[in-house]
Amino acid sequence: MAAGGLSRSERKAAERVRRLREEQQRERLRQVSRILRKAAAERSAEEGRLLAESEDLVSELQGRRRRREGLKRRQEEVCDDPEELRRKVQELASAVRNAKHLVVYTGAGISTAASIPDYRGPNGVWTLLQKGKTVSAADLSEAEPTLTHMSIARLQEQKLVQHVVSQNCDGLHLRSGLPRTAISELHGNMYIEVCTTCTPNREYVRVFDVTERTALHRHQTGRTCHKCGAQLRDTIVHFGERGILGQPLNWEAATQAASKADTILCLGSSLKVLKKYPRLWCMTKPPNRRPKLYIVNLQWTPKDDWAVLKLHGKCDDVMRLLMEELGLEIPPYNRVLWGKSITSFNQRVQELRIPSPSGPGNSCGRTQSSPWRFPCAPRKKAAIVGSHCAEAQRRLHLGTPMPR
Repeated sequence: MAAGGLSRSERKAAERVRRLREEQQRERLRQVSRILRKAAAERSAEEGRLLAESEDLVSELQGRRRRREGLKRRQEEVCDDPEELRRKVQELASAVRNAKHLVVYTGAGISTAASIPDYRGPNGVWTLLQKGKTVSAADLSEAEPTLTHMSIARLQEQKLVQHVVSQNCDGLHLRSGLPRTAISELHGNMYIEVCTTCTPNREYVRVFDVTERTALHRHQTGRTCHKCGAQLRDTIVHFGERGILGQPLNWEAATQAASKADTILCLGSSLKVLKKYPRLWCMTKPPNRRPKLYIVNLQWTPKDDWAVLKLHGKCDDVMRLLMEELGLEIPPYNRVLWGKSITSFNQRVQELRIPSPSGPGNSCGRTQSSPWRFPCAPRKKAAIVGSHCAEAQRRLHLGTPMPR
């Protein structure tokens, strides 16, 4: 006899009985589920009796159905009609004018107009993966700031926006001219790699994606610091990781901005990740002292019930109307500012100056080569030969291919 008082054969018999009951319960659940899918008029008397005897199962299945339908509704994109959207934008414009400290939180939805897929939209990365579909690769290095990016940059320039907190890694905020000090890229920047051996950390702002060889918990890019020779690492924060770099994450500035904010504008974010950062929502303050929340998103967000106003519209459409209401011009994005050709020592040289990826007043950083091409020599790559505030020169020696 075992310590529990049952022999081995008795324990096996009890286990068989338990499994049989579980199978009977599952079969009953399947029967009830099939019956519930029928219209009430189509159910037989026997099926009606079974439902009456299985109230607990009926309640459980109906609860499951409600949850599924709720989740499905949350994934649907909803658009306000034009008149309703304009009315809401007028209300948002009033809030922007009256805000003493406005902070903008941005997500993948502001970059979809640049052909960069979002994550949880109908054609988002996670949505397609959950359906078993293939996600096509996009060349993000060719992406340009959208109307929303340029509008935010102008609002910051006009001191209507004090800080931007972004989940995006695409670097488009910096390309739009937003100063480094005015943005916190919480999940990193795919164009920035750093040397953590140097003190302070040495940043390299590239014009190409530095993450080609990196992955979760594997951040070395394969390039080295020109100063100390140490391995460089990317700045990306993957799911399940904790950001440890000061820049470009800039958590300190994000926390300070949130604590001072009286108004928060969320653009193109599902907020499913940002909601997990309590420092961004001033949760230690009483509800009546927390910032007023305005959300622009086509889908449901977990912060909708907290929002003063929810605008269901595309970010570019909303920002175009908002800038009209504020009487502000949206600046165009100019990728190339100036170029020239010269001849020196029997070698033709072409130079380009492009806007710094770091924004006005910041060094462009260093790189061995870049993907820029010249029409007269499309196979040759250009290389940085010097950098200074807001501009970088790239020179192509037509007789010598530059190394990658």
